[in-house]
Amino acid sequence: MARLPEPLSRHDRQRQTREALIFAARRVFSEDGYHAATLERIAREAGFSKGAVYSNFDDKSALFLAVMDSNLALAEGDAMDPFERQAGPASTGRGIGDREGYSHEATQGFALATLEFIARAARDEQLAAQMHQRLAALLDSYTEIARAGRPDDEVLSAPEVGTLLAALDQGAGLIELAGGVVADTQLFNAGMRRLVDPARASAERE
Repeated sequence: MARLPEPLSRHDRQRQTREALIFAARRVFSEDGYHAATLERIAREAGFSKGAVYSNFDDKSALFLAVMDSNLALAEGDAMDPFERQAGPASTGRGIGDREGYSHEATQGFALATLEFIARAARDEQLAAQMHQRLAALLDSYTEIARAGRPDDEVLSAPEVGTLLAALDQGAGLIELAGGVVADTQLFNAGMRRLVDPARASAERE
């Protein structure tokens, strides 16, 4: 006789509830934007009551930050050497690509919601500090890319090159997001490569 699976512990149930709420919140924020999204709809999409949201998150901003943390964790796995990279620029919605079942429109929708949240956080000292922590983590991922490909004669430090990589990658994504102007993928990748290793980038274009 097959053994019945062990019942989930309270901790595991809470973890599953939290993950379901984050997944649903990502979808609702993508569709409605940060300001228009409601905790009622997020809870309903996840199959819970609004009380389940407040049992796991203090408020809507805390839930949004949790979604950002999830996206950043995914983005860390997407970080790669620009000499191997074929895709175009990132955006503030990075990390919710096709492997998570999200369309390009959903990714762009969350990027727009993120812009709304950034404007909200800039006017709130506590939220601004939390956003700073996440931006610092994002910059660290670009710094690691710079450090891995940094030539011996590079005069800029890895954090400095990482900052420039972030400015190009995220900035190009924002331009595309705001105006619908799609960056030329080859030109964009050439720029990323020149920042990491100018000599190698020039040699590969000859």
